[in-house]
Amino acid sequence: MDLKKMLNCSAIVLSMACLLACNTKGKADTEDKTSKAYLNEVSTSKQGQAFMEDDGNEMNALKLALTSPDHTTLVKAVQEAEVENALVNVGPLTVFAPTNAAFNKIDKATLEDLLKPEHKSALAGILVHHVAPSNYPLKTLQKNVEKNRKLYMADGQYLDVTTQGDDIYIGGTKIIKSVNVSNGWVHIIEEVLLPN
Repeated sequence: MDLKKMLNCSAIVLSMACLLACNTKGKADTEDKTSKAYLNEVSTSKQGQAFMEDDGNEMNALKLALTSPDHTTLVKAVQEAEVENALVNVGPLTVFAPTNAAFNKIDKATLEDLLKPEHKSALAGILVHHVAPSNYPLKTLQKNVEKNRKLYMADGQYLDVTTQGDDIYIGGTKIIKSVNVSNGWVHIIEEVLLPN
């Protein structure tokens, strides 16, 4: 089996683990293991699915960020934290992507400090807090609001989903645009979601 097929199989196994985690009685323990698996899916030595050459034109979450002029800071953070592979996972996954303007709301010194190699783990934790390991189009998020359900994130924490008028908010920040990608959804948000 070649490397590309092995990586695809690994991504499928991880996705199946996420699905199984949602259906077990020991949900908290399983979710914690799933979160750790997501955090460990780093791009060490520029290896993994994110760095495979492909001829496909399908836009996944990482490719979308790489082509967006409004997400250069997010791309830099993803690369510094080496979590590229998590964003090309076959999914389904939902990424809440802060814009450059959202990152500009963070104190400049704090942001520069986070981007240093010695804080890679903390940065990865913040980025994984922006990923929900399932498929959440706006319609599904609206149902979460109606049923007063929180959204489980890949780092093991839960975020409130609320509305104000016609707008949907996740963790207190407004979703300003949504894009369907090959491995799930990307929701563009106005603020960086900081974990507890």
